[in-house]
Amino acid sequence: MLFAIRFTDHQSEYNVRKHYLNYHLDWLKQKRGVVLAAGSLREKHNDQPVGALWVVKAEHEEEALSIFSDDPFWVHGLRASVEVLSWSLAFEDMLKD
Repeated sequence: MLFAIRFTDHQSEYNVRKHYLNYHLDWLKQKRGVVLAAGSLREKHNDQPVGALWVVKAEHEEEALSIFSDDPFWVHGLRASVEVLSWSLAFEDMLKD
C-alpha cells in the first residue's frame, strides 16, 4: 500500500533542521525502497520549510507510522506533528520501483 505522510515542523526549531540535514538525507537514502518520494514543503519557493511530504510504501498504516521513528529530524524534535493518509495512484505506472 502507499501512504502520504505530511509533517509539520516546529518553526522555532529551524536550527535542528540546519544541524541535522545531512544526517536526515543519509537516513532517507537508506530508506529508498520504502520512502519513494520525499521533500520539504514551503509556503513560497524561497521560504523556510514548514514541513515535509513523503510517499511511503508499507504493508499497513502502523508500519507507515513506524518508518520515521528513527529519522534524525523526528528524534531531535524538528517535527511538531505528522499525518498519515492512505494514498491511491490515479495510474498504476506513475511510480516505478
